[in-house]
Amino acid sequence: MLPLRELFFKHVAQTSNSPLAICITKAEGEYLYDENNKAYLDCISGISVSNIGHQRKEIIEAIKSQAERYLHTMVYGEHIQNPQVLLAKKLSELTGNFLDNVYFVNSGAEAIDAAIKLARHFTGKKQIISCKDAYHGSTIGAMSLMNQKQYFDSYGPFLQDVDYIEFNNEDSLSKITEQTAAVFVELVQSEVGYIPIKESFLKSLKRICLTNNVLLIFDEIQTGIGRTGKFFAFEHFKVFPDILVLAKALGGGLPLGAIVTSKKIMSVFSYNPSLGHLTTFGGNPLSCAASLAAIDYIEKNNLLNEVASKEDYFRKKLPSKHFIEIRGKGLMIALQLNSFDEVQKVVKHCFNEGILIDWFLFNDKAIRLAPPLTINYEQIDYVCKTIERAFI
Repeated sequence: MLPLRELFFKHVAQTSNSPLAICITKAEGEYLYDENNKAYLDCISGISVSNIGHQRKEIIEAIKSQAERYLHTMVYGEHIQNPQVLLAKKLSELTGNFLDNVYFVNSGAEAIDAAIKLARHFTGKKQIISCKDAYHGSTIGAMSLMNQKQYFDSYGPFLQDVDYIEFNNEDSLSKITEQTAAVFVELVQSEVGYIPIKESFLKSLKRICLTNNVLLIFDEIQTGIGRTGKFFAFEHFKVFPDILVLAKALGGGLPLGAIVTSKKIMSVFSYNPSLGHLTTFGGNPLSCAASLAAIDYIEKNNLLNEVASKEDYFRKKLPSKHFIEIRGKGLMIALQLNSFDEVQKVVKHCFNEGILIDWFLFNDKAIRLAPPLTINYEQIDYVCKTIERAFI
């Protein structure tokens, strides 16, 4: 048989010309290990997925326990499955029971598509508004919410009746009218380089949505499940969405997405027509069991309590003189440089020193830092010193 690396390039679909192509043999805590047992400190968390690190025994035990009971039984929503019910209840509680109904899917992009359908059906209106420079996923529906069409033009045409406002620009909110069904917004714009939302903009956005009977939808696919120091980033502002979209870290390392809203809004999926939205594997019991265990791990270990101090420590220790700007929220930190060549130099240096960092889909002049919430201060020191040495 061919070596695994050759089989990878021969049979696994590639989405870039230069995949990282590390052969991962195991993972533990904050580290990934290759076939030579070289350790890599994972400072991107699988793009904000592994918020509690890798292979926590509590997650593995929850998965094993559920696997011994049952796996898939029926398309989502037809059978009462203990992990789904308990996870839906937990997510409702984490929103203060303001949002009390959950629809589980497989991924973030699928959750975005479901939210588009739900908003249009509930309001009876068609126009969807999103923000310029947003990233919501790679299905046709999710891509329709992004104005960066140079990345996706060859896949069009996209959904009609979609318009864009400027993130953090209150003057652009005049585009939202009574004809608008919903506005989608990230509370930290992720793929343009971790740009946090301004509180004044968010509150003005909420106000104009209420005035025009428009659903406000928060895409917390990357910010959710503790990444910013709260379970949900909207908690920093006490501004509630009508629909909350979750995925990535929600699954505790397994595929899982969700839309969380009120029972009144969600109920439209059940009529005109009934079975208006279907998923075969959404809310898989293994994924839901892992999610419950991950949330429990965050709570029991008080992981949210140190996110802000770890962010401050990163900002204190990073070699700020080399960067145009250091921005972000919580353990979502972007280091803005002048060129992609500079970014590549730092990324390659860190890789050679056993640290995984990355850049952004819509901003290749910035470095992405999104380590597990469990990263310790000694590890932060090592990351910052290694980045500093990259400029020598």
